[in-house]
Amino acid sequence: MQRFMLFLSVCLLHGVPLEGITAEPMRIGIIGLDTSHVVAFTRILNDRSSKDHVPGGRVVAAFKGGSDDVVSSYTRVDTFTKQLKDDYGVEIVDSIETLCLKVDAILLESVDGRPHLDQAKPVIAAGKPLFIDKPMAASLQDVIEIFRLAHEAGVPCFSSSSLRYYPSLLALQKMPIGELKGAISYGPCTLEPHHPDLFWYGVHPSEALFAVMGTGCQTVSRVHSSSTDIVSGVWNNGNTGVLYGLRTGHARYKVTLFGSEGIAEQQGGGNYVPLVREIIQFFQTGHPPVSVRETVELFAFMQAADISKAQQGRSVDIPTLIKAHGGAWLLSPSP
Repeated sequence: MQRFMLFLSVCLLHGVPLEGITAEPMRIGIIGLDTSHVVAFTRILNDRSSKDHVPGGRVVAAFKGGSDDVVSSYTRVDTFTKQLKDDYGVEIVDSIETLCLKVDAILLESVDGRPHLDQAKPVIAAGKPLFIDKPMAASLQDVIEIFRLAHEAGVPCFSSSSLRYYPSLLALQKMPIGELKGAISYGPCTLEPHHPDLFWYGVHPSEALFAVMGTGCQTVSRVHSSSTDIVSGVWNNGNTGVLYGLRTGHARYKVTLFGSEGIAEQQGGGNYVPLVREIIQFFQTGHPPVSVRETVELFAFMQAADISKAQQGRSVDIPTLIKAHGGAWLLSPSP
């Protein structure tokens, strides 16, 4: 992208016609090859023959990563690494610092959220736009610290689940139900012992809940059983949002909205393509499509659920929790 901008400047300086000139795809690097997302995202970006192709970026290099104590990481990382190398010609490098020298922007994809802060630091130091896949980190404190470092360095950074951009969820938000009063979001909520309970898969229906409810969550309480979690949030306008996490049988993602004039249910699902499209636009513009405040509240909601569970369902105050984890600067009107 930098090379293209230099070329474009020279053309303008010398009066060269710009018709037919198109930008080179951004060179994209990946950190962490232990999730199926890396293959899916690379196919969407690199395979121009695919009906799902999103132009504007190309994955050219990657850092393998991996976690020895997470089953879904160490059992899959070699397979996904081989796929990227053999099927898409992606160069595998031996450090994040080397990766940053070869690319214009970074997808941080490590399935384990614990190393995300340490993996993000060299990317932020290199000034590369950064997308962080779910979960953004394995603690609220790390989420806030990543955003603090990025903010202070002036580096664009955002995180999101693909559910936020499902066409079916976007269509739901346009339904004529009057003034929004509340929502229920449900979906799979399998657990992983190294992460707070909702961070692993509950992050997806939680993201969908915040996509429709927005910021302003004030308190959170949780009811837990071996098969189900019910996490309730109260927003500052009196609206209520409920996450229903499921761990038995078949569970799909769905949101129901409650309005002053009606009720509407999400119809259908979606795929990764809209999220990848948002990521490319973010890389090109430097403007995150999801605010820092909303993402921090989302992770505070999920961490508060663990605290409430440990305290037999006691209500947890979200602004207080954010402040306690270094996020007081986020509670001003500007972030």
